[in-house]
Amino acid sequence: MGKIKVLLVDDHAILRAGLSRLLSEEQDIEVVGEAENGREGVQKVQELRPDVVLMDIGMPVMNGMDATRQIKKRNQEVKILVLTMHDNEEYLFQVLQAGASGYVLKRAADSDLVNAIHVVYGGDCFLYPSAAKMVVEDYLEKVRHGQEPTTSFDTLTDREREILKLVAEGYTNREIAETLFISVKTVETHKTNIMEKLNLHKRAELVRYAIRKGLLQVDFDEGME
Repeated sequence: MGKIKVLLVDDHAILRAGLSRLLSEEQDIEVVGEAENGREGVQKVQELRPDVVLMDIGMPVMNGMDATRQIKKRNQEVKILVLTMHDNEEYLFQVLQAGASGYVLKRAADSDLVNAIHVVYGGDCFLYPSAAKMVVEDYLEKVRHGQEPTTSFDTLTDREREILKLVAEGYTNREIAETLFISVKTVETHKTNIMEKLNLHKRAELVRYAIRKGLLQVDFDEGME
């Protein structure tokens, strides 16, 4: 198994040097590059293809939030951990909405950073206890007021849900087009929009999602008689 490739994006050279030293002690982590602002960070991601980006928020030229959005738009597979001095609810939700997989407080980087890198590299979100508590409290507060947060499924149009169901049932693009009296190109456009909204990349993932949402009924007794 190869090393986890990490890119450091921070405008403070001393901090970058310290983080690089800290991470160099880990056998399964390799710092593949550094950038001193968000714009350079976006460019370095394209050049170096890191697995994880450690991203500062307040930087010249382009801030970390904008850089995170640009990186995730171009490279969904790259995981981003935001480095910040701010421990508050506003920053937490801005970071997650921008596409980051969590954030690490600079004052706790020496104790949390390595674990956080492994967590997000594995596909999970890194939230330390106080941040997780804020997320849960925000969700419960919205539920209490009848404002349950919008899910990805809620963003699908009726037509997109219809096409999602047909795709999951095994219909080809041409068959869907004939069934719904639309063009094959329109079907392909809808499928692309569905996958982007749900952050899914393969038909098998669409099928599993449709089953979870109750769009596709599965007879688990079939073939077991």
